[in-house]
Amino acid sequence: MLKLVLAVVAVWGIAVPAIAAELGDDGLHKTAWMRDTFKDLNDDLAEANSEGKRLAIIIEQRGCIYCTKMHEEVFPDPVIDKFIGDNYFFIQINMFGDTEVTDFDGETLSEKDMVRKWGVMFTPTMMFFPQEVAETAPANKVAVVQMPGAFGKGTTLALLRWVKEKGYSGDEPFQKYLARTLEQ
Repeated sequence: MLKLVLAVVAVWGIAVPAIAAELGDDGLHKTAWMRDTFKDLNDDLAEANSEGKRLAIIIEQRGCIYCTKMHEEVFPDPVIDKFIGDNYFFIQINMFGDTEVTDFDGETLSEKDMVRKWGVMFTPTMMFFPQEVAETAPANKVAVVQMPGAFGKGTTLALLRWVKEKGYSGDEPFQKYLARTLEQ
């Protein structure tokens, strides 16, 4: 039956929402646009740049109701899912995980210790980075924007677009960009 549905979708060009992410063995949601890397941020930035994408991190934790909201209500939206897949190189960090992460400044810590170093207290938190980062600064100091918490589709998509358009380097703050784009 699934093959029939996919064939109809392919032939008729019907837009179908992305499917909500599955939970991994670590209890975190897994999406097609999340990258499984060695979590060396300098290497990840270089790979993102080579693909013409922006590096971003999403910090989550097992059982987070706000992470679930994002993965069930926001990220599966076909426009958001495609925009992320086309424009971003996302790395997932487990707020309480033990996998090693190497920060831009060269320090290597477990995910949980790195999250503490960065001062992140809420999940989900997304951090977005410029295409060039000084290797002597930690991620939380070089991020062009951090988005703590769960937001609706409109705010999330606007933020993704604002970062891609480098709105952070202009005169229009995100809140004004959001108000202007939501009015259109």
